[in-house]
Parts: sequence; structure tokens; C-alpha cells
Amino acid sequence: MPFPTYLSSMGLQIPFDNTYVTLPERFYTRQGATPVRDPQLFAFNAPLAQALGMDGTGDRVELARVFAGNTAPPGAEPLAQLYAGHQFGGFSPQLGDGRALLLGEVETAQGRFDIQLKGSGPTPYSRMGDGRAWVGPVIREYLMSEAMAAMGVPTTRALAAVTTGEPVLREDGPMPGAILTRVAASHIRVGTFQAFAARDDRDALQRLTDYTIARHFPNADGPMGLLQAMMEVQADLVARWMAIGFIHGVMNTDNAALSGETIDYGPCAFMDRYHPDTVLSSIDRQGRYAYSNQPPIAHWNIAQFASALVPIMGDEDEAVAELTEAIKAFPPLYEAAWLRHFGAKFGLADATPDDRPLIEAFLTHMAHEGLDFTNTFAALPTVPEGMEDWARRWQARLPDMDLVARTNPQVIPRLHRIEAVIAAAVAGDFAPFDEMLSVVTAPYAKADTRHTAPPAEQERVTRTFCGT
Repeated sequence: MPFPTYLSSMGLQIPFDNTYVTLPERFYTRQGATPVRDPQLFAFNAPLAQALGMDGTGDRVELARVFAGNTAPPGAEPLAQLYAGHQFGGFSPQLGDGRALLLGEVETAQGRFDIQLKGSGPTPYSRMGDGRAWVGPVIREYLMSEAMAAMGVPTTRALAAVTTGEPVLREDGPMPGAILTRVAASHIRVGTFQAFAARDDRDALQRLTDYTIARHFPNADGPMGLLQAMMEVQADLVARWMAIGFIHGVMNTDNAALSGETIDYGPCAFMDRYHPDTVLSSIDRQGRYAYSNQPPIAHWNIAQFASALVPIMGDEDEAVAELTEAIKAFPPLYEAAWLRHFGAKFGLADATPDDRPLIEAFLTHMAHEGLDFTNTFAALPTVPEGMEDWARRWQARLPDMDLVARTNPQVIPRLHRIEAVIAAAVAGDFAPFDEMLSVVTAPYAKADTRHTAPPAEQERVTRTFCGT
């Protein structure tokens, strides 16, 4: 792919300005990436690089070496972060970056961002894993995160992706290795707080609280203010997921970012046929993270975060009572966000609780008829057959059709299309990836039916895998 003229032969320059390393070293482990044999760049997000203030690069070979971890750019201070987490409801006191390294941070006009390598080799937190990733999950995260960003959903971003020239052994045999460079507002998770609460490390909890407030919520007043701010961004995030038919698949507390960004695209997917009980994650055998369960799971994760704050809030009984009362604010916060985002899909910028029955009637009909979530909304103002009475009630609300067009994507990264792109990449062909990336990053534009059509029955994929 061509590179813009601002990329020169001077070597990659990243304006690192690191702050996480100022926290005590029990928060992380310093180490470098494990070099790979033959890094080859297959994706580079030049507009994002420019927005991050990166200036001056060499050729593709130099870029590949940097984004594979073979060459550390000046100013990088690589480290693996410690965190814990509830995984499918069970608590693990120590998880951490088992396959990732934070290179450092950059400060921009839009805020501070982490730059992280995923698949860069083993760390002390690898838990017997190889610390690597293969090309499939790297492609999935690249496509999903960039599509989400294009739809205005808070998310981590993909900066670059390389193949490593080394096989990665997985259940299905050897797969081509790959490394993703991820950009995030931060990688502070609910599980980061849980790690120090489990150790009753009050000093670390206080430092982490102060750091998180300063970085993300400078107007928050202490732990209670942090909790309130965190609930607000989580309510908005999950409502946005619901409004585009996105299922995260692994809403563990170690995958809940305090910043309110979507993070860790593992067995995630967009629904094709709408049904509230849809589960697409291969590892979610009980349906814990089904589409309709995402709001209550977000509330549950917030409760775990609140529990982690107890040690730094004085009297334990008083703290528990205060925090328990505080998290009751989440359901109404979520309800308001749900009405805001679903109302916009119907052109109702001023949606109120009185509009909920109208919205729910439409969704109920979609579920009953097995209609495609994205295409049904994209077709508005045309309504599904059999909803003529509903359409009259909707039109009586005088919907803003420009808002309908701006809010409902025409195209999403569909699961069966991603799987086809991954299969091609495994065979060495990245042209389908380039094509799909160009389409899903323009989600409101008309696209070829190859990208908008739901899968034929023989193409349907009913489960997605983490596979990292």
C-alpha cells in the first residue's frame, strides 16, 4: 500500500511522554519484546499515526521491525502491566499482560494514548502461554476496532499489523504468527484495581485512583467521583454496542477499561439475525455474555470495581453502604443512554421513556421474523412487511430522516466475511483484508452487496473464537 509523503527515511519518531512508569514497579514488569525472524508489515494506519504525532519513518522494512518489537523506537519504555480479574464470574488474583507490552504513551491534542504491542512474546504473566498471536485474531481486532471507531464507538485503535515469519501452534495446528500495534486511551482496567485490592495494597490502590482520575476524569472528586464518572462512560459504551448489534463475548472485569473504550476484541461479533439471546462466543457456553446480558454484566462489573475501592474509603461498613447506594445509579444511566442511541436510530433526537414501547415493538418484530439487524435499520424509512400500523405511529413522531441515515450503518464487519478474510491471509493473500478494511471504515456509505448481504445458510458462522 502507498505511504504518504510525510514518511521519510529518517527512522520512526514517536513522541513518547510516559507516565505509567512513574507508578511503583509492582504495577508492571519492565522488559523488551522477543524479536521475530522475518517481520512483514501488512497494515499501517497512516492517518492515526499522523494524529498521534509520529513523524519520519523508514521504508516498510523499518516499520515492520519497529511494529514487531525487533527495534525499540527512541523513548520507548516497554513494560507488561499487572492486573487481575473475574473471568466468567470466577476471580483470578493475577493475570496481567501475557502477550502484550506497553511501549509508552503519546500526548496529543485529543488526549494521552498508550501504544502497545500484542503478540510480542512471553512475559512473567503469560501463565504457560507462548506470548504470541496468530494472524486471525490480529486481523479480527484490526477490522473490528477500526469499524467501531468509524461508527463513533469509543474503542482502542489499530495502528499497525505485521506477520512474524514464525509459526504459532494452536489447537488447529501451526498458524502464521502476527503482532498488532494497539492504541488506547489507557490500559487501566477494573482488574487493575482488583489486583491491588486482592493484596490489600492500599497505597497502590490510592496511587492508582489518583493516577486514573488525573488521566481520565480530572473533575472527579476522589473514589466516589471516579466511580460515578466510570459508570457514566460504561453506560454510554454498552448502549452504543446494543444499538449496533455488537456482542463483545468476554465482558470479564479484566476486559473492562476505566476509560470507557471497547477493549480486547476476542470472540466478538456483530449479529446478523436479531435475537436478544444471541451468543456468538465459542467459550461462552452458559450465555453469560449474550447480547441482552451485556447491560446487567456491565452493572456487575461496576459492582466489582466498587468493591475494589472499599480499602481506601475509611470505615468498611460505611464504605460498603455508600458504594452499594452509588451503583444503583447505573440502571437509570444506562436507560437514558439506551433511549438516546436507539432513539437516534429511529430519527428521534428527543426520545423519551414514552418512546420505549415504540422501539421495543420494532425489535420484537425483528426477533420474531429473524430479520437482519443492520440491514433492517439501514433500510429505514422502509419498514418490514406487516408493520404498517407501527409505521404510522412512528411517522406521527416526525422522525428526522437525516439522523436515521447518519446513525444506521450500511455495512459492518460481518463474521462470515472476517473468517473469509482470515482464510485468505493464512494462504498469503491480504488483498481481501485491504478491501474489507476500506469498506468497513466507511460504514455509512453504500457498499457492494458482497459486504452488506447477510450470510447464505451455508456461509453462516454461529461461533467465533478468541484464538490468540
